[in-house]
Amino acid sequence: MDREYAEPLDVPALARDALMSPGHFSRSFRAAFGETPYSYLMTRRIERAKALLERGDLSVTEVCFAVGCTSLGSFSSRFTELVGESPSAYRARSHDQGGALPACMAKIHTRPVRNGSAGPATHL
Repeated sequence: MDREYAEPLDVPALARDALMSPGHFSRSFRAAFGETPYSYLMTRRIERAKALLERGDLSVTEVCFAVGCTSLGSFSSRFTELVGESPSAYRARSHDQGGALPACMAKIHTRPVRNGSAGPATHL
């Protein structure tokens, strides 16, 4: 999912690859990552959208479709929910503060964080 974030999510195909039923795959995924496969994918899409919006050469609509979203309204709502501001506002402001950070640290700093999520499971 991290590499193919712009592709549609196909839980049954992912489950087949993991030799699981779709329901078991979804439950196992949530136990491992603290969110559903769809939520995880949307977080990756928003993470990539932030990078594209920071560049400033694409419109919000172009970014929406470039990251695999098919609805501008849903994209904008999810972006605002995860980032705390609309895609247009995010694109319009300066993003110079992260330029001196190493890429691995910038990724941690810019990763969208879901409010109220339990995070990855810590039990065995």
